[in-house]
Amino acid sequence: MRLLWVLIFLSFSVLMPVEAVAQDITEADTVDMGFLLRREKSWNIMLHTLGYGFGYRFGVNKTYYQNRMFEFDLFEMRAPNQAKRYNENYQNPRSYVYGKLNNLYIIRAGIGSQHLINRKPYWGGVEVRAFYYGGIDIGLAKPSYLYIDYYNIDTLNNRITVLGRPLERYDPDKHFPGIGTNPDTLSDIFGRGPLLSGFNKIKPYPGFYAKGGFNFEFSEQNDRIKSLEIGASIDVFPFPIPVMAFREKNYYFVTGYISFHFGKRYN
Repeated sequence: MRLLWVLIFLSFSVLMPVEAVAQDITEADTVDMGFLLRREKSWNIMLHTLGYGFGYRFGVNKTYYQNRMFEFDLFEMRAPNQAKRYNENYQNPRSYVYGKLNNLYIIRAGIGSQHLINRKPYWGGVEVRAFYYGGIDIGLAKPSYLYIDYYNIDTLNNRITVLGRPLERYDPDKHFPGIGTNPDTLSDIFGRGPLLSGFNKIKPYPGFYAKGGFNFEFSEQNDRIKSLEIGASIDVFPFPIPVMAFREKNYYFVTGYISFHFGKRYN
């Protein structure tokens, strides 16, 4: 009889820890059961309220709850309320933005941090982190070039002859849509110039930026990064950037954005 009670006691002594461990595994999440991958890097595609862009990010996971990241972004910054136009006098016109002095591209280099808000359960789901970044900007203002048609009007024979279609840097005091009335400046805007036109005349504008928001990680594997990021940013330039004619120069740009990130974590 004593032997029987000893066997029962030993059985409970063995089975109870096993059951407790099994229950812990069932209720565990990636923080409790996973292991920390110290480094990560990712690429991203970004759409913001004034354009689009691309970025690269890398950094160190100090703990599972916090990391320190470095980032580089390149994106286009359009002027608010700018709109494309077409010259209806032509059958196949090229679109252009009337009044646009410069096409603006911004390069960012910054440092920031992410903080865990909601942990991802072990079976999957979404992990939420709050983030903030800040750093320096370089605004690259590329002059806008347009194809301009010049005309000769023969009033006697009621005939209009195109004299040429040169590529010219946009001048708000000289270039207008529609044929003017001055015989010396009979011209019309045909459309935008080639993408690379004006790159040799790019002017840099230094500045700084700050941004913040939330990152939603939904990758099924701990060593892979698949996340959606939603946030807002501000880019400030001490020397204002002339983007549009007939408007004030831009000292800052405030945008909201959404970006998709893909990459990996490793040791």
